[in-house]
Amino acid sequence: MWKNTADDGPDVERVLELNGTIAEESWFDDDITPAMFKDELFSGSGPITIWINSPGGDCIAASQIYSMLMDYKGDVTVKIDGIAASAASVIAMAGTKVLMAPTALMMIHNPATAAFGDHEDMQKAIEMLNEVKESIINAYEIKTGLSRAKLSHLMDAETWMNAHKAIELGFSDAVLEDEKKSVVPDEAYAFSSKAVAVALMNKIVGKAKPEPAEPAKPEGRSVDELKERLATIKKYM
Repeated sequence: MWKNTADDGPDVERVLELNGTIAEESWFDDDITPAMFKDELFSGSGPITIWINSPGGDCIAASQIYSMLMDYKGDVTVKIDGIAASAASVIAMAGTKVLMAPTALMMIHNPATAAFGDHEDMQKAIEMLNEVKESIINAYEIKTGLSRAKLSHLMDAETWMNAHKAIELGFSDAVLEDEKKSVVPDEAYAFSSKAVAVALMNKIVGKAKPEPAEPAKPEGRSVDELKERLATIKKYM
């Protein structure tokens, strides 16, 4: 169920956790089914975050959930905190943005089934599995941009990917980060020591009271001094 339905609103981002096996029907209410998911998904609108921790399961059921998310009008952020393996990796491909925890894993492989009968029945099963594989590659190709041949080889090899490998191959967009530990970039602390010194001096000068300036002294002697000197000279003439 959505974790924050009590705060529902047009701009509230709903958060849903997908933990468990993906199946067409749930026998013990511990599986993720398309019917259950549809009821939850379309119970509201706006951006959503889907947390995935699933070993996979039924590829047809996963295809239905994938299609619902692709058709959903709001932004879909997928966050993988444990594992998104097999069919669960297909659901993850529907995310507008896919983030993986540093410790999370993603796994892709060829689809499998059980078959019984003669060689004709076995051949039909092989043909069916080939088509299922091609349908899964469709989802991987849209998300990663890798060639179908490359994706086919990765599935043949049962490829396990940590967060960085998944980002390298295009299955994921980024690693989940601890926002509490985010720091301001070093550039924000860059400064000029000269600029700081000038600013400090300007502040000090602005606070200080200027002393009264002394009157300027005229160059040479004043008129009174010349008159006094002239009077003295006249006494001796």
